[in-house]
Amino acid sequence: MSSVAVIDYGMGNLHSIAKALQHIPANPDVTVSDDPKRIMQADRIVLPGVGAIGDCMAALKTTRLDEVVREAAQHKPLLGICIGLQIMLDESEESGTTQCLGIFPGRVSKFPENNVDDNGDKLKIPHMGWNTVTQQHHPLWDNIPDNSRFYFVHSYHARPEQSEHCVGTSCYPYEFSCALAKDNIFAVQFHPEKSQRYGLQLLENFIHWDGQS
Repeated sequence: MSSVAVIDYGMGNLHSIAKALQHIPANPDVTVSDDPKRIMQADRIVLPGVGAIGDCMAALKTTRLDEVVREAAQHKPLLGICIGLQIMLDESEESGTTQCLGIFPGRVSKFPENNVDDNGDKLKIPHMGWNTVTQQHHPLWDNIPDNSRFYFVHSYHARPEQSEHCVGTSCYPYEFSCALAKDNIFAVQFHPEKSQRYGLQLLENFIHWDGQS
């Protein structure tokens, strides 16, 4: 049986993610933990996150789990979710300027307050609800049709420096990166645990993924 550890640093939808992982056909052994040893013993690791990125980074550093994430990023299949994607970049303009983990070159920016839709109506911040995702080839999209809909809740979005790291985009109203990947790392801005069929399929794909693109 494959094992997966959900990193508990006090800033994630831990139980909903764990419950979703427990309900996929692969039936992995799921652990929610803040213990570096237990986390690194798992076959795969999930980095969730909600709230302000400054608080997330402070919590990671206080618990020294930032070091665990960096170590996992070297050799284990690692899935980032929501803020778990954003903290993998170099920095975010949220909370002043927040220095992040630097796993992906790039920064995180806020959606402009004056964005409007095709009818000229002002778009709300945060971007909240269902939106389509356009894919670039990656094993974690297996059995998920291109332009499937996923559930988003965020005010900031990733701006990776290297276009090859972007494997998924959405629009609000302009195109933005919502899935990043390199080597054994895959990270999404949306919430697969809230995205019904295709979100569960992505989690299933992650459990079967060997960390190769």
